[in-house]
Amino acid sequence: MVVKGWLGACLLALAAGAAAAQEPIRLGMIDGLSGPFANAGEAVARNLRLAIDRVNARGGVRTAEGQRPLELVTFDSKGNVDESLIQFRALVDRRIPFVLQGNSSAVAAALVGAVNRHNARQPDARVLYMNYSAVDPALTNENCSFWHFRFDAGADMRMEALTEVIRADASVRRVYLIAQDYSFGHQVSRLARDMLAAKRPDVKIVGDEFHPIGKIKDFAPYIAKIKASGADAVITGNWGNDLTLMVKAAREGGLGAKFYTFYGNGLGAPAAMGDAGVGRVLAVAEWHPNVGGAASDAFYQAFRSRYPEPKDDYVHLRMQMMIEMLARAIEQAGSTDAVKVARALEGMRYVNDFHDATVRADDHQVLQPLYVSMMERQGGEVRFDNEGSGFGFRTVKRLKSAQTTRATTCKMERP
Repeated sequence: MVVKGWLGACLLALAAGAAAAQEPIRLGMIDGLSGPFANAGEAVARNLRLAIDRVNARGGVRTAEGQRPLELVTFDSKGNVDESLIQFRALVDRRIPFVLQGNSSAVAAALVGAVNRHNARQPDARVLYMNYSAVDPALTNENCSFWHFRFDAGADMRMEALTEVIRADASVRRVYLIAQDYSFGHQVSRLARDMLAAKRPDVKIVGDEFHPIGKIKDFAPYIAKIKASGADAVITGNWGNDLTLMVKAAREGGLGAKFYTFYGNGLGAPAAMGDAGVGRVLAVAEWHPNVGGAASDAFYQAFRSRYPEPKDDYVHLRMQMMIEMLARAIEQAGSTDAVKVARALEGMRYVNDFHDATVRADDHQVLQPLYVSMMERQGGEVRFDNEGSGFGFRTVKRLKSAQTTRATTCKMERP
């Protein structure tokens, strides 16, 4: 049937508008979904999907064309830089306006460069890069970009929190540094040395070692060296299986040192350490399940209701916060235009009943409180365990945003 006249034109326009309103806003996640860090990538996807479902349950995102749902599209980087860049090309070929990535600062650095080049070449198809876990400080300092936003605390912010606890821990006298051998691991080592020298000049660094990322299957030789050094504390930024296998070797090797970690509260690490980790394994994050309060409990229980399997229990507030802030920025911009959404994100504040975060416009770093927590047996203050292990974490120290905020050297070029 051919519809004629202005009425027909209006009907066709309305139909087209309705179709456009239902077109999802696609978010492209590039991360390792196979290979040695697949469990870390899968944990990210679970957090993102829950956050997206929450936005879609209230009708999606309001744009000038109407309500539009969010949709997660995953791209498997296999955990390496070259594959990540191939997947980025596939993402932009599909005209996906938002890149989500975080596991690996080496990948992040490559993606920042790729996004910068793409946006310069194709100003009508620009993309924004939303970083949920790559914490190399360079990403918001000398290598900052208008197109990049980081929702995790930088390594310098996390180390600030850990070393504040070490400052007050008189039992720490000899520290061993061990890290993955890439940009992030080297930053962790440098930051630990600098901050310990300033806060605890009496502490002796008895080891400073780097190992290949994602390739060590048996950390027993490393643990033997740590024991031989006489270290009473280990500082590590290791993540994923590199951390899990290391703490497992520490338990099996009878290493009694404390572990000051960035990510020791999940992905199998608590179960791998078991009783040997009680009172010894510490982690730093923007939140943990035993923060306390009805709102925090409800947030955690919503995740566990969606993902009841113990192996799936690794909750990240920052990833879910990122989706909420992105949805609000799209609404404020009225579109997915990268420049408009970026400007809406700058200075944005996220506040709920248990968290308060702000996007610093100068470098696109999110500033937020951090918690240092210690592994304990479930019970009492530790109401929730991790991954069904029977072990959870209790708060040792909470640092306000102002306590972990670091100056930035970012000289951002703006469109």
